[in-house]
Amino acid sequence: MASSDSDHHTDQEVVNGGQLKDRKVSWAKLARVDSLNLEAGKVSSTPENHNSTADWKTVLSLAFQSVGVIYGDIGTSPLYVFASTFTDKIGHKDDILGVLSLIIYTIILVPMTKYVFIVLWANNNGDGGAFALYSLLCRYAKVSLIPNQEPEDRELSHYSLDIPSNHIRRAQRIRHSLEKSKFAKIFLVFLAILGTSMVIGDGVLTPCISVLSAVSGIKPLGQEAVVGISVAILVALFCAQRFGTDKVGYTFAPAICMWFMFISGIGLYNLFKYDVSVLRAFNPKYLINYFQRNGKKGWISLGGVFLCITGSEAMFADLGHFSVRSIQISFSCLVFPALLSAYSGQAAYLSKFPENVSNTFYDSVPGKITNQYPLYWPTFVVAVAAAIIASQAMISGTFSIVAQAQSIGCFPRVKVVHTSPKHGGQVYIPELNYFLMIACVIVILSFKTTEKLGHAYGIAVVSAEIITTHMVTLVMLVIWKTRIWWITVFYGTYLFIESTYFSAQLTKFTQGGYLPIAFSVVLVIIMGTWHYVQKLRYQFELSNKVSSEYIRDLANNPDIKRVRGIGLLYSELVQGIPPIFHHFVSNIPSVHSVIVLVSIKSIPISKVALQERFLFRHVEPREYKVFRCVVRLGYKDQLGDTANFENQLVEQLNKFIRHEHYILAAQEQVLADRETEPASGQLVPGRSSKVHIEEDLQQQVDSRISTSTRSIQSVHTPTAQSNRSSSRTQMVPPNASGQEEMQFVEKAKEQGVFYLLAEAEVVAKKDSSFVKKAFVNYGYNFLRKNFRQGEKVMAIPQTRLLRVGMTYEV
Repeated sequence: MASSDSDHHTDQEVVNGGQLKDRKVSWAKLARVDSLNLEAGKVSSTPENHNSTADWKTVLSLAFQSVGVIYGDIGTSPLYVFASTFTDKIGHKDDILGVLSLIIYTIILVPMTKYVFIVLWANNNGDGGAFALYSLLCRYAKVSLIPNQEPEDRELSHYSLDIPSNHIRRAQRIRHSLEKSKFAKIFLVFLAILGTSMVIGDGVLTPCISVLSAVSGIKPLGQEAVVGISVAILVALFCAQRFGTDKVGYTFAPAICMWFMFISGIGLYNLFKYDVSVLRAFNPKYLINYFQRNGKKGWISLGGVFLCITGSEAMFADLGHFSVRSIQISFSCLVFPALLSAYSGQAAYLSKFPENVSNTFYDSVPGKITNQYPLYWPTFVVAVAAAIIASQAMISGTFSIVAQAQSIGCFPRVKVVHTSPKHGGQVYIPELNYFLMIACVIVILSFKTTEKLGHAYGIAVVSAEIITTHMVTLVMLVIWKTRIWWITVFYGTYLFIESTYFSAQLTKFTQGGYLPIAFSVVLVIIMGTWHYVQKLRYQFELSNKVSSEYIRDLANNPDIKRVRGIGLLYSELVQGIPPIFHHFVSNIPSVHSVIVLVSIKSIPISKVALQERFLFRHVEPREYKVFRCVVRLGYKDQLGDTANFENQLVEQLNKFIRHEHYILAAQEQVLADRETEPASGQLVPGRSSKVHIEEDLQQQVDSRISTSTRSIQSVHTPTAQSNRSSSRTQMVPPNASGQEEMQFVEKAKEQGVFYLLAEAEVVAKKDSSFVKKAFVNYGYNFLRKNFRQGEKVMAIPQTRLLRVGMTYEV
């Protein structure tokens, strides 16, 4: 429904311009009273856009805040990169220059060029990540496996699209090929699921390697003490998750800024003290010479070099909290120069003390060589704080991505708690939090050193980056319509770079690389099974939906009793009356005085404005008081508590009833006026006259709708009062039956709102294959029983809940 502000704005346009500038509704739609289409047309015209131009004060503020949330991971990489690269020892002095050259150009090409200046623009209304890219593609092409897309969805203010032009044949051809190919649809959702699985694996490994590498600065206490302290810090960190990430991220932004000042200052000190000539590494010939000199050993060492860009994906995944410009400024002006200074300083230090490569960072702190520690312990404290913030950012990103996956039907139901009133993307998932905590403790106790953890860590990160490369390339082809040679350069360059790093990581499969792959396999099976059966379940409901004739027969059936109150029957079907309604009436021959068939639909955008969230349609016969309602939610939206949801639904329902009755009144008035007009010169047989009359009727109905709407929404405004006399002949008076119906709904709400929840048991058909039976009968039902049930996720009061059981054979 449109808000009062937007209605008032439309009214002013009518008064000032003398004509209706709002979206016209065709006479055919008015005759059918297609309420979903009418409601979908009443949307605001100001979409939220994270890329829109903002004042510099806001951009710089966001840039500062992003430092405390996004860059903890990539900022703590100097703690372990050289140690993970030179696992044995430094064989040749020029190898230091070769590795430094690799680090420099990897940072320039991947986080700087790819993510900061290309990938960040492929956001979905300001949100990033694998599922955000998948949702973005679903907006421009019908590639979703669940066929619940409706034309009305494209008219949401946050859903506004620029559909590729017909003359751009390549983009249209690719889009149509994707829509027709079942394999392409499956492959896209598989990429999104796999990318999410890798990020969850990253959420396990990032806290481990970040905290362990920071605490390793107190090695004199022994390796077991380092492991014990790391476990204690991680347990405390996960226990604090329920308080939210907002305070942690913004409070510790100064700490991360201090960390970057420390590493850049230490780097510059070592650079000028030991060997400023290492800056020769900016010449790529040292990179080539490194591989010529070391061959296979140099290729394997790429697994350690790649750790210098861990956290690049976090810039994209956490984009929803900030803006593209703010991240570009913070990375280019602070993070990038600090990282180059840190790595250059460590290379200069290693050129004099190559034997200290196993603990390069802490050994290179000024004063460590002379056993004077003016900066050592402050650096250690700041490093631990930075490691905790790096862990916090990745854990929070994992929560956010799982919440997105759940809203799209790719993850079993879990409890999602919003921890910040200012940032909708900051969520907390208790079940996932404790799973991550237990997994982190087990991983640290098993691996114990950053070297072994680095073997496992790299595979998860590079896999997520390869998936992002593929999906962004598809965005370039279908949505951006970029020149083909630019797409070829982007895809070829980054596929080569990331595939090379991935192949190097695979050589460490037996040394720990199996861990993220094992995580991903388990998560892909869970998410794939859930999404596959959800698709089958939706198709079953679609093919077995109840006809409108059944409602008419129900209204004429004297055996069906009406019960006081409003009954909300939940279903996932958005394109008709669900079969569970027939099953419910057959077993309990009574219905509430007002029935609302509620379908909660996930829209592939981040947020849906409240005034656009509810779509209603009256189910004939009207006097039976049965409504269809589609509640559209973005993947960051939540229903909230039941009291607020009930109030919002009834309020929007009354607005719909009022609006619909004025449309009907306007239609009846136009027809009555036509009947009283003289017949001469009006009805000339022929097709052209029929078209002329229909257009004339449409204009008159639109005029009456706008005038009558003004009489309700702006009745107290001076403009409306001054024009009341001039438009008296066109004014449609308030419909008494509409007022009675709204009062009836309000009275039913006071008598109680009751929830009718379908509890469907999904089983495979008897003639199904063994694999399908295994996934449906055992896998899906195991997940459904062991994860949260629908009433717990929606916080439905048990005293007002009635479960309706039914078996779906899919």
